[in-house]
Amino acid sequence: MRLSRRALLAATMAATSLTAASPAHSAERRRQLRTGFENLAATGYAALRGRRTGIVTNPTGITRDVRHIVDVMHADDRVNLTAAFGPEHGFRGTAQAGGSEGRYDDPATGLPVYDTYLKSGQPLADIFTASNVDTVVFDIQDVGARFYTYIWTLYDCMEAARLAGKRFVVLDRPNPVTGRSAEGPVLHKEFATFVGRQPISQAHGMTVAELARLFNEEFLTAPVELDTVRMTGWKRSEFYDATGLPWVPPSPNMPTPDTALVYAGTCLFEGTNLSEGRGTTRPFELLGAEGIDGRWAAAANELALPGVHFREAYFAPTFSKFQGKTVGGVQLHVHDRNAYDPVRTGVALLMTARKVWSGFAWRSDNWIDKLTGSTLVRTMIDAGASADEVVAGWQEELAAFRRVRGEYLLYR
Repeated sequence: MRLSRRALLAATMAATSLTAASPAHSAERRRQLRTGFENLAATGYAALRGRRTGIVTNPTGITRDVRHIVDVMHADDRVNLTAAFGPEHGFRGTAQAGGSEGRYDDPATGLPVYDTYLKSGQPLADIFTASNVDTVVFDIQDVGARFYTYIWTLYDCMEAARLAGKRFVVLDRPNPVTGRSAEGPVLHKEFATFVGRQPISQAHGMTVAELARLFNEEFLTAPVELDTVRMTGWKRSEFYDATGLPWVPPSPNMPTPDTALVYAGTCLFEGTNLSEGRGTTRPFELLGAEGIDGRWAAAANELALPGVHFREAYFAPTFSKFQGKTVGGVQLHVHDRNAYDPVRTGVALLMTARKVWSGFAWRSDNWIDKLTGSTLVRTMIDAGASADEVVAGWQEELAAFRRVRGEYLLYR
């Protein structure tokens, strides 16, 4: 049946134009990509054989047919899965931003679920010890930005596994916004928080397995026993829609790959008194506040930023900032994602918002410094610097990080 279908496809392609052939080529690429979990399962879970295994995951830990990998592994006699560990938002994804599910027994599998959110060091190591696992597996879809907390859950769990004497296995998944390059400012260690533990760039351009290798050699107190299960068929230049994988929101305010595309820049608005679009159907693509009008979109469009247009927009968030109030602002429309630079765009939007709206203010806790990793962006914007000047301010540190990053890339 498969051969006849391929023969029919070949005949159809031969009879159609080159433009019609492109989707077929894309479909072939999608068939070739396999996630780390798919490659692990294809070996009969050889890397976990004879191990009491616990897994750090969330709703993004799925198979191609959208079954949760915990359900799949629990039902397979070749795996001794004995525990699950939930990050921010929880293992099954029931909690909003800044929340987790706590300790409970999973109704679907009966497995004990332990809460890792905001836990690190010895307290997290004690949780791994109490779970009685000897191998900790990590499988969560990342979005490519330093301040997305799952990569620091990865870091904290690696450090805790080392302290508890556990082996650590990372199952790789694509970076949805490509792995072409690292962009943006590099974190300064004095600004380390759960939205940035170590000095990497704001858009890191790495997969979770690559980050695990980097963390293990460059940042952990001492290396953990680490194994990574790579993807096959992934290209660094590919956006998520080229992978053929289903998208499950990694968190409640990351509904689509389009959100991930802008997030590394527009999340900076969390550090201001403007709405970053939480409570709307297009978080991080809609930005605004009471008193803003069409002048902001006009000022942003005048900059002719590559790959993006800005539309005057009005919206009423259902929760978070300006809940239930109609606010004005902009919606980002990325028309050329290969040219689009989310971090530079985010900086330019901060500058133009400050210029056109007299009510603009940074959050009083200087959260913007924690998001950008230093005082550089805030102080330069306050001093009236241009976007090009701000971007130039982080290039030396970025170049140094890119050199280190290059040593840990798994896909060329």
